Amino acid sequence: MDFFQTEKPATDPRSLPLAVRMRPNNLDEFVGQAHIIGEGKLLRRAILADRLASLILYGPPGTGKTSLAWCIANVTKSYYAAINATTSNVEELRKVISQAKLQFKNSNKKTILFIDEIHRFNKAQQDVLLPDIEEGNPVLIGATIHNPYFSIVSPLLSRSIVCELKALSESDIVAILNMAIKDKQRGLGGYKIKIEKKTLEFLARASEGDARRALNALELGVLTTEKSKEGVINFTLTQAAESIQKKAVIYDKDEDGHYDTASAFIKSMRGSDPDAAIYWMAKMLYAGEDPRFIARRVCILAAEDVGNADPLALVLANAAMQIAEFVGMPEARIPLAQAVIYVACAPKSNASYLAIDKALGDMEQKRVQEVPDDLKDSNYSGAEKLGHGKDYKYAHEFPGHYVEQKYTRKSVRYYEPTEMGFEAKIKQRLDKLRKK
Repeated sequence: MDFFQTEKPATDPRSLPLAVRMRPNNLDEFVGQAHIIGEGKLLRRAILADRLASLILYGPPGTGKTSLAWCIANVTKSYYAAINATTSNVEELRKVISQAKLQFKNSNKKTILFIDEIHRFNKAQQDVLLPDIEEGNPVLIGATIHNPYFSIVSPLLSRSIVCELKALSESDIVAILNMAIKDKQRGLGGYKIKIEKKTLEFLARASEGDARRALNALELGVLTTEKSKEGVINFTLTQAAESIQKKAVIYDKDEDGHYDTASAFIKSMRGSDPDAAIYWMAKMLYAGEDPRFIARRVCILAAEDVGNADPLALVLANAAMQIAEFVGMPEARIPLAQAVIYVACAPKSNASYLAIDKALGDMEQKRVQEVPDDLKDSNYSGAEKLGHGKDYKYAHEFPGHYVEQKYTRKSVRYYEPTEMGFEAKIKQRLDKLRKK
């Protein structure tokens, strides 16, 4: 029984960090992760029906793994026991399991066994859990920042629901911070706090999806800021930056700071200045910009401003976007930097961009041409009777795999290749064909 008693909150809740005090007691208080515990989702149904066998949660720090385990224990009215795999061993595991069985025998209540950093357990330690997890008591909830399919043994995975938690959005963290500021019992509601929206948003950005980090910074800042004569704590952007140990960069996502920086970033790449482009990208990343936003801008510029002067630019930009999405921050900065530098240094041509815009202009302003009969689809019964496909010349049957042929009823000209990079070769070939 001693083990379980030590897992209960301290007598004075104020002795616990704000992030611990603000752990949700029910699913309605839980913020974020709607993809796994939203209305109608499997995990939510399993929790509410108290039919959870075992659960493996993985995702970045501060996304709610521990809070969700605590919440599940409250919702299912189970005992809660927590251990950390870095400091635990088989002996302690057996002790917890034995106590869980005794608890169930005496009170008919299950035990939620939360194992933090479960990937630290070796195979033998994980195997110890299997027989009792199979029986449903204790109910295992394992947490890890690593992909469990690479670190958890297959028999344990097969007995568990595996859920990935995502980094919390800025709006999620702002909501959590507001709850902490208003809550008089567990949070900071007993203080008169004056805090602007932009300060909360800065904390949310700077915490990079980690609610624990944001709450710790908020508590530190509030408790160390001197009150005014009226007893008000004026928690400013400067104090928020000190609390979270990150410089406040003027970069409001819905205001000029965002758009101006993005504009400078794009124009630096277009202007073939890799150093300036990297600087503005660093500012965006430091300020908490979504790497996917940056990656999309690089892909667009690779097509619009580099184009066929270096076709590899778009390939590399797309690869960087996919890799950044796969690995996440902070590693995503590396492939993004490679793509930005390559695109910035590449020869430039906007001929493809101009071509499609000119063609779209014709769609809007001129009469749309009908497809010539010889180019119409002829792969169906009756096409021959309609004359579709008749007299079409198959290019591969002619020397050089080219034959002069009209592909529009009225002649059009949109693409004008430049002399830049690889496009010079395209221009040379196209000029030769056009002369024919």
